[in-house]
Amino acid sequence: MKKLLIVIPILALICSCKEVKKDSIIEKQSETITQETKKNVPFFWEGANIYFLLTDRFNSGKTDNDTTLNRKDSTAVLRGFEGGDISGISKKIDANYFNDLGINAIWFTPIVEQVHGPTNEGTGNTYAYHGYWAKDWTAIDPNFGTKKDLEDLVKKAHAKGIRVILDVVLNHTGPVTEFDPVWPEEWVRTEPKCEFTTYENTTACTLVANLPDILTESNEPVELPDALLAKWKEEGRLSQELDELNLFFERTGYPRAPRFYIIKWLTDYIHEFGVDGFRVDTVKHVNENAWSELKKEAEYAFQTWKKKNPSKVLDDNSFYMVGEVYNYGISSGREFDFGDKKVDYFDHGFSSLINFDLKNDAHKDYETVFKKYNTLLNTKLKGKSVLNYLTSHDDGSPFDRERKKPYIAANMLLLTPGASQVYYGDETLRPLNIEGAEGDAHLRSNMNWEDLDSLPSVKKVHEHWQKLGTFRANHPAVGAGKHKRLSKKPYVFSRMFVNKEYKDKVVLALDLPKGKKSLKVKGFFGDGTKLYDTYSNTEVIVQNGKVSLDNDFDTALLELVE
Repeated sequence: MKKLLIVIPILALICSCKEVKKDSIIEKQSETITQETKKNVPFFWEGANIYFLLTDRFNSGKTDNDTTLNRKDSTAVLRGFEGGDISGISKKIDANYFNDLGINAIWFTPIVEQVHGPTNEGTGNTYAYHGYWAKDWTAIDPNFGTKKDLEDLVKKAHAKGIRVILDVVLNHTGPVTEFDPVWPEEWVRTEPKCEFTTYENTTACTLVANLPDILTESNEPVELPDALLAKWKEEGRLSQELDELNLFFERTGYPRAPRFYIIKWLTDYIHEFGVDGFRVDTVKHVNENAWSELKKEAEYAFQTWKKKNPSKVLDDNSFYMVGEVYNYGISSGREFDFGDKKVDYFDHGFSSLINFDLKNDAHKDYETVFKKYNTLLNTKLKGKSVLNYLTSHDDGSPFDRERKKPYIAANMLLLTPGASQVYYGDETLRPLNIEGAEGDAHLRSNMNWEDLDSLPSVKKVHEHWQKLGTFRANHPAVGAGKHKRLSKKPYVFSRMFVNKEYKDKVVLALDLPKGKKSLKVKGFFGDGTKLYDTYSNTEVIVQNGKVSLDNDFDTALLELVE
């Protein structure tokens, strides 16, 4: 009996040790990430979780490229180069920042060589830190890094299961500055300014006064600008560039018109590095046939790269092209209305368009938004997708400018059907109002890494984004699946996605009360089914069509126990 009495406390001690160990692991996880991204989950662009960042404002990997090309003039607040670069993005890939956030694709602002001089568009002296003022599409701007940096980034991203999306501009060159002459008149128009009331005065015009517009509608052969030829000669690559152009035009049979030169230069980044997609700028300002041509050459380049690099291929997805048709909303279905003409850009190379509706829709209740998007994506937009966002680099009316609703923002963005665009700092309460800034500079501040490291309130918000993002990455059903409400109060809904042999089904709940709660899953998960709530790290069993939870969380993310 004495021996038995001694054994009992020892067993109790062993059991209690195991429990503590388990709890300590969960506690440790909650400090960083709460749920790991699962391996071997198939990727579908329709439900992608895309992280969008300004290359110059996200993270600095090197300091020796902070000032290049004699860009030393003073600028208005946040209108010069701040030091962010390609290698800075790679460092965050290495640190698992994106994986921990459930990100499976990264889109960063254009990295091609920008105009060297500054200009003032009415908001103060400005350099081309944002990347949308191209000078030479064949080179990477030294402020952003090198081609080797881009090669390393793509390799690192792919090794982590993350796709890379390049931001590309076909519509215009950079502005004319003291150091950057205007391109020849056979290449660009410098007037009139766009009026945005008809198709013609939206496409055959300049966006602003000093932004030369590429003659993308022209089929007339043109010679390369003397300034570009001289630049290539000075850099020792003139013959190489000319030889490559000859091969491109011989293969394709295209006339040597302006748009085809640029299409060749843009798709070279696919041939060379295996990037997975393009985010296309200023889509509605270019005749739509040009986008079909860009997609054709991009897909050719992508398939060629895959054949040359079979060991590096992530999957059998086609090349992804998402377009920025400014003010397009999912409510419009497939067509964008110019007033005198409607255009279906989905029929001209685009898998997806950026959706400008969600920032307004997000003020409504969850079910209204989820149901609307589910209906449209399974009817008018069936087989296509939209890229939802709440905050962006050039939208002065974001959903939550004061960052007072970060949890609602996360729920709306990451759980609304469609692909999601997390704008850098959405997950860390990065300020969108900056003292002394003007216009879109407010939206483009430096990433607030210090806040994430030091402020508990920011860490808590960040953890919520991590939990939702990781669940989304692990379950294509969240973004690409069909939505159905299971219970009005508490609000419980299901998502189910089927693609050939692959099937994914989940149940989610929002606005839950603290303490004990019962979630209805009847008709979706049968009695006796084991489920795991990844939000609270709790395993539950379906009984009488319901699962029970007892915690202080207002969110539940239920998946099948493997």
